[in-house]
Amino acid sequence: MKAKYIFIAALAAVAMLNTSCEKVSPQGVLMGNTGVEDRVKMSELYFKEYLMSSTNNIYVRPKENNDYSYSFLVGADSHLTTDPGRMDEMFALGLENDDLLYCHLGDIADTKPEYYIVLDSLIKKAKERYVNKYYELNDLNRWREKIDPYDMIGSAYDDIKFPFYPVVGNHDLTHNGWALWSNIFHSSFYEFDVNCGYDENGVPICDHFIFLDTASGTLGKRQVELIEEGLLDGENNYRHTFVFGHTNIFLPSSMEFASTFPREQTYFLLKQFDKWNATIVFCGHVHKWDEQLFNAVYFLTLDSMSERNSPKPGDYLVRINVDKDGFIDLEKVHMNYVAPKK
Repeated sequence: MKAKYIFIAALAAVAMLNTSCEKVSPQGVLMGNTGVEDRVKMSELYFKEYLMSSTNNIYVRPKENNDYSYSFLVGADSHLTTDPGRMDEMFALGLENDDLLYCHLGDIADTKPEYYIVLDSLIKKAKERYVNKYYELNDLNRWREKIDPYDMIGSAYDDIKFPFYPVVGNHDLTHNGWALWSNIFHSSFYEFDVNCGYDENGVPICDHFIFLDTASGTLGKRQVELIEEGLLDGENNYRHTFVFGHTNIFLPSSMEFASTFPREQTYFLLKQFDKWNATIVFCGHVHKWDEQLFNAVYFLTLDSMSERNSPKPGDYLVRINVDKDGFIDLEKVHMNYVAPKK
């Protein structure tokens, strides 16, 4: 019987020790200063206009013997400033391993405009490396996938999506950070399918990826309504469903200084994970590895990948390997980057 994993959005324990007031406002410790209702309403418009389409789904290219196995890389709490070393290393590790996509669990950057300029530039450079590895220019001066013999027309560079999928965290919202975050990533919640071939009857085999806005320690009224309306349910009978968020349902210990969901929303989410038949729920926020198994759902919390919170080399990422038969293997991924001494 397959192990059925799930883990919910984790809101990391924010240690105010070793953090300057310039970089973290008290508002960002337990909640962001941009309301969840406003974020969800803005995101709903973008989601329905641009993301509710099968063109946003990801298709796994088969290896030998019709092997549709794939992997994806997950990191959390990078708290990027002017030094993008760890985030750059995450992209490089994923590219080297041919990971299908990258996910990030919130608190991606401390909210100053210059930090988001660094982040935006870093993502653009990562996309250049991604396109150069997997695409080539055709006779029409358009980019075609190197391993796709049927891609005759190709794509414009701007139409190629770099597969990086973050959720918003509480520190992404301080100092009006939502304006900076949303300018790059647009929607605070979304979903898509990963198509892994077809069964013997020609029915698509799909895994489902759901990203929630949990940055304020609550889903908010409108996000709950959208979930109840089935907006994030997708359209298939899924093999696996993976859920990504920031705020924890379960804390690593009773001594953690971190917000969790109100009790009613905790019950709502646990029931919703069961309805989604979720496999793994991922979160960050507490800057500490933790795993819980509840109601046949695996909840995995990641440590912070930030070189300031985790200055020494260590295992700060996790790679999820999904084999051709749908069996899952999790492995921690080592990071070597160390910030230069000043």
